[in-house]
Amino acid sequence: MLTFYAIVLAKLKNFSPKTLMNNTMVRWWIVGLAFMGLNIPLLYFAIELFHLPAWFAALTTSELANILRFFINDRWVFGFPRPTWKRFGEYHIAIAGSFIVWTAIYNFLVYGVDIEQITVVPFILDTWEVIIAPVIATTFSVFVNMLTNFLWIWRNKE
Repeated sequence: MLTFYAIVLAKLKNFSPKTLMNNTMVRWWIVGLAFMGLNIPLLYFAIELFHLPAWFAALTTSELANILRFFINDRWVFGFPRPTWKRFGEYHIAIAGSFIVWTAIYNFLVYGVDIEQITVVPFILDTWEVIIAPVIATTFSVFVNMLTNFLWIWRNKE
């Protein structure tokens, strides 16, 4: 147990904002959270302003975000000088798993849960489709996304 604390202390001694930003996992989380923050307003506009059905709005806004996120992950997070069609294809195959999880949970929450039977809180009722359900779905799909990104597409091949 003492060895564990010695390792932790040694790592903390070298801790700085620069080393933090050089960590692939930290950059991956920054990009993921940024895109979650981007996708929620896009979903809101698609549903509320363009009156798209929730399932179609979720599909289109997520796909647009995923395409852009691939390029940022490929270059900034994992450090590849140029994207390749192979990684782009692998990314889309891999993201399909997390997207299926996200879509299934989102659609269940929006269409399968009668939220008015659960709560009368106006904020929850007003933001269920565009904020709360997407965030809940995202928490489940992140795990699948992380596994496929780190263990398949951009794994260390050494």
